[in-house]
Amino acid sequence: MTKGWIAAALLWSAAVMTGMGASGARADGARQSLDDAWWTGPLLANSAHTLPQGHALIESYVYDVISDKTNGVTSLSYLLYGATDRLTVGLVPTAGYTSVRDGADSAGPHWGDTEVRAQFRLTALDAEKGIPDLAIALIETVPTGKHDRLVRGSDGFGGGAYGTAVALYSQMVWWMPNGRILRTRLDLQGGVWQRAPISGVSVYGTGAGFEGHALPGNRYSIDAALEYSVTRNWVVAMDAIYSHGSQTIARGWDAAGPLTLNSGTSDGFGFAPALEYNVSSNLGFLAGLRALTGGHNSTPSLTPAIAINYVM
Repeated sequence: MTKGWIAAALLWSAAVMTGMGASGARADGARQSLDDAWWTGPLLANSAHTLPQGHALIESYVYDVISDKTNGVTSLSYLLYGATDRLTVGLVPTAGYTSVRDGADSAGPHWGDTEVRAQFRLTALDAEKGIPDLAIALIETVPTGKHDRLVRGSDGFGGGAYGTAVALYSQMVWWMPNGRILRTRLDLQGGVWQRAPISGVSVYGTGAGFEGHALPGNRYSIDAALEYSVTRNWVVAMDAIYSHGSQTIARGWDAAGPLTLNSGTSDGFGFAPALEYNVSSNLGFLAGLRALTGGHNSTPSLTPAIAINYVM
C-alpha cells in the first residue's frame, strides 16, 4: 500500500510536469538553457553541488510535524560556506516547540542538536557528457539539545549522543521532449551514534529516578527527487524517501531495579511534493508537504514546510 502511494505520487508528478512544461517550450523545439533554469531545491534531498570559493548559503526551514498525538514546530538553517570550489563546510542548528494533545506542551522553544557538515565535490555537472554533480559529505551531530533530566517529555529536543554520518549526493539534468529541464537527485546516507548518558525522564522513554545510558541505533536513508522547470521562476518538485533505523537500547536502573528498553527496528516510507518560486538565480522560496505513510514501527505524519534559500 505504501509503495503504491509513492509510485502514484511519482506518476502524478511526471504527468503534471509534462503537461505544465509544454507551454514553456519554444515552438521550434529548442532546449531550455541551463542559465534559464533557476532552482531552490526539493524539500528533502540535499544538493550535490558545492559552493564557489568565498560564497555562502543560508537556507532556513520552518515546519510542523503533525501526528496523531503531537504537533512539533521546528526551525533549522543550513549555514554553509565555500572554503574552496570543491569543499563546502557549515553548520545546521535546530530549535523547536512541541504541543501535545491530552498532555503537557513544551515549556517553551528549545534548542535541538546541531550538525557540523563538510561536503567535498567529486565531479562537476557536464550534461553534454553525461557527467553528474557527485559529492561525498561527512556529517557530525553535536548533542546541543536537551535529552534528559526533563520536567516533561515534550521538552526533549536532542538525542544526547554524538553521531557520525556519511552521505553520497548526486545530481543530474535532463531535457524533456518539450525542451524543458528535469533535474534529478539521489541521496544515500548512513550514520552511527555513540552512547548517550541518561538521568531521569528522557527522550528515550525513561522515567524519574532512572540512571543509565542509551545507544541509538544506526540509521540509513535513500532519497530520490525530481524537479521540473515550468518557467525560469517556477519549479515543481517531488521527493520519494525510505529510511531504516536499527534498534535503540536504553539500559540502567530505576527504583524497581535493572531496566532495559528496546525500541525495535523501524522502516519508514514517504513522499514530499513541493513548489518553488525563484526570484533570481540566488534567491528562492519553497513550500511543500512531507507525508510519511508509516511502515514497520513507524508513525504516519504530515509535515507542511516553508523555506527560503539565499546564496551570497
